[in-house]
Amino acid sequence: MFLNTIQPAEGSRKKSKRLGRGIGCTLGKTCGKGHKGQKARSGGFHKVGFEGGQMPLQRRLPKIGFISRSGKYSAEVRLNELNNLEVDVVDLQVLIDNNVIPAFTKKAKIIKSGELTKAVSIKGINVTVGAKESIEAAGGKVEA
Repeated sequence: MFLNTIQPAEGSRKKSKRLGRGIGCTLGKTCGKGHKGQKARSGGFHKVGFEGGQMPLQRRLPKIGFISRSGKYSAEVRLNELNNLEVDVVDLQVLIDNNVIPAFTKKAKIIKSGELTKAVSIKGINVTVGAKESIEAAGGKVEA
């Protein structure tokens, strides 16, 4: 290989547009900008999102976030929180009575966070796959 034989890879260098070189190249006279108007002038661009004076989309939309209505009534329960309970059968009412979840909770889900050291039976509460394995490994069971 010699320095005078080195070339860029095929297609890596694109030829630039040659503007204003006559009618034969389709980029002559107006250089592809059309006739008159703001975009045809030099410096004739505006900020991103500008809609010609109409209230832009980012200002028309409300700026408050999305709040799930059902999220208020659902709760997560960690495995290590089940260790503190004095009962063998755990359901939604037991969790509410022991202040593990708020009183207005309608549905709960047990997630695998921490470790379970005692055998408990879960009734009517959703359980993740990892949490189910941990409950069954500790000698407990999950009932639908």
